[in-house]
Amino acid sequence: MKKSKTMILAVITILIMALGIAACGNSDDKPSEEAGVKLIEISLTEEDYAFGVAKDQPELSKAVNEFISEIQGNGTLDEIFEKYFGGGTPVAVKSAELDPGKDQLVVATNASFEPFEYMLGEDYYGIDMEIAALMADHLDKELVISNMDFDAVCLSVGQGKADIAMAGLTVTESRKEFVEFSDSYYAASQNIIVIADDTTFDECKDSSEVETILSELGEDTKIGVQNGTTGQFYVEGDDDWGFVGFDVTCVGYNAGSLAVQDMLNGNINYVIIDEAPAQFIVTSVNELN
Repeated sequence: MKKSKTMILAVITILIMALGIAACGNSDDKPSEEAGVKLIEISLTEEDYAFGVAKDQPELSKAVNEFISEIQGNGTLDEIFEKYFGGGTPVAVKSAELDPGKDQLVVATNASFEPFEYMLGEDYYGIDMEIAALMADHLDKELVISNMDFDAVCLSVGQGKADIAMAGLTVTESRKEFVEFSDSYYAASQNIIVIADDTTFDECKDSSEVETILSELGEDTKIGVQNGTTGQFYVEGDDDWGFVGFDVTCVGYNAGSLAVQDMLNGNINYVIIDEAPAQFIVTSVNELN
C-alpha cells in the first residue's frame, strides 16, 4: 500500500493546490483542515461494476466476458486488486495515439476516480486501466485511452467514439441505452464522508438509520457528489434505482476529491461517493493534515 498511497497523495495534493484554500462565508464558520475527514463505514447501496461495450460489437462483448472470466479464474484480477487495496505496486499504463489505420481498442474513461482510474503525469493508473492494458494485449490490439467527463463515458461508446467504457461503471438501466454491459467484476457501494469531528452519523448502525437522518435535512444542507455517478442519483432520487432522494442541495463536482476539499473549505456539509475512492481520498487528505 505504501507506494499506492504515495501516488494517490500526489494526485490529491495537486487537486488541493488547484482548488486553493478560499472559502465562502466567514472564516469562523470554516471547518479546520487540521480536523481532517472520516468515512462513515455504512454501505448505503449495493452496486455491481461492469464494462460498457459498444452495442454494434457483439464479438467484442463476448470476448470481454470471456476475458473477465479468465482473469477471475486464474487469480489475475485478485492480483490487481491487491496492488491497490493490499500493499502491492501499481503499474503505469500508457495510451497510444488514436489511429484509425491501426487495430486499436479505444477505452473511454474518467481518470479522476482512484483507485479505478487516475493519472500521474502522462501515465494512467488504476484497477480498470491495468485491466484495460491486459485486455488489449489479450485481444492483440493497441490500447488507446480517451479521458473525459464521467457523464460522457457511456455516451461516447454509444456514439461510436470508443469501443468500451471502463470507468468504475455501475450497471443501470439508463446506461444500457448506450452500451451493452459486460459481466460484473466488482461489488461496490456508496458511503458518506464527513469532517472528522462531525458526530451526526456516529450512532448509526445501518443504512436505514443514516437515511432517516438524511431525510430530516433541508435545502440548507449541501451534499457533494461526483457528476453523473450513483452518488448523485442517490441524493437527487432516481426511479431506475428506486432512490427517493432527499430535500438537500446536491452539489456536483468533476472528482470526489474536489468535493472533499470543498467540504474542508466549509462550502458543503457532506460528500457521498463510492466506497473505494472514498477510502483512498480520506486516507490521502488526512495524511496531508
